[in-house]
Amino acid sequence: MEVMQVLHMNNGEGETSYAKNSNIQRKIISATNSRLKEAVISILCKNKKIPESIGIADLGCSSGPNTLMVVTEVINIIDATCRKSGSSLPELRISLNDLPGNDFNEIFRSLPEFFHKVKEEKGSENCYVAGVPGSFYGRLFPLKSMHFFHSSSSLHWLSQVPPGLGTEARTALNKGKLYISNTSPSEVINEYMSQFQKDFTLFLQSRSPEMVPGGRMLLSLMGRSSIDPTAEDGCYYQWELLAHALSILVSKGLVEEEKVDSFNAPYYAPCPEEVTIAVEKEGSFVINRLEAFEVKWDASISLNSTPCDIDDKNGQLCMNSASRGQQVAKTIRAVVESMMESLFGNEIMDDLFKVYGDLVDDYIYKNRAVYINLVVSLTRKG
Repeated sequence: MEVMQVLHMNNGEGETSYAKNSNIQRKIISATNSRLKEAVISILCKNKKIPESIGIADLGCSSGPNTLMVVTEVINIIDATCRKSGSSLPELRISLNDLPGNDFNEIFRSLPEFFHKVKEEKGSENCYVAGVPGSFYGRLFPLKSMHFFHSSSSLHWLSQVPPGLGTEARTALNKGKLYISNTSPSEVINEYMSQFQKDFTLFLQSRSPEMVPGGRMLLSLMGRSSIDPTAEDGCYYQWELLAHALSILVSKGLVEEEKVDSFNAPYYAPCPEEVTIAVEKEGSFVINRLEAFEVKWDASISLNSTPCDIDDKNGQLCMNSASRGQQVAKTIRAVVESMMESLFGNEIMDDLFKVYGDLVDDYIYKNRAVYINLVVSLTRKG
């Protein structure tokens, strides 16, 4: 599986699109606003003089309602800081990066309204936006051209399936599983851990020459709190339940068992210690903050969802369990369907995620289902 070719969020505005199923990612972005403000202000005030031109990049921008959310907030922070100091808003060079399969056309169609809003609210036309297709596990920008990098809900995606685990492997080391499991051999776990260290180091090495000294990065990614890679809070059970759903389709003759055995997700949820090791070993950046926070699996469900008949222990109406599980399934489908289709085909997707949603229903009812999100704030040395 060539990750650059098959990994992209579901395009369009349909019921399974990322545009309609990205509330979790929006909540994660909102939760990091205070860290975003801290990082941007530190750039502006570093030399007690606001730069005349500022390079800003959002890496893994995707498309849909969240795409310009961070950029808009960065502009608001810069504008407020400039007004406070009596300075003019600087030239803003904004780059939106994602893999080539991303729906950049949808982003470009939204830009006229975006530019109009910036002009009306900030009184500035010195805002330039460019789409930059390509992997962030490599160089994307000219030397010392960027002051601020942002990435949210992206860096847990690896550049490739760990060597030896892909569809071309002669032996299925992770039989019946899609990701690290408590039944996975140690070789599988070591392959995943090693691939993350290689990729995150390459990411840092690629950004280092692109940044001005003192530039900042704010990264948020799915992670885990435990050193144990099979910890449940590392989205372990999201993949475990998806593997279970596939096994049910195998039992019905809808999916070949060999295909399930050959699929391993290009994904890794690191613990804080692993992030620290990579940053310190690469050596170009200083960690300002490294924090973790929880987001419930079903945090994206609307308050207008159908309530069940029984109050929960807090005296509030609980949500219908079916709607919870199926909504979580739609959120996951919007992210992983392109990869699943590349191996299993489009025909089984509805069945797969219906079964998956039912399994999620049961899991949420019995367990405390949360994502762990890591937030890393870095400064370029020099």
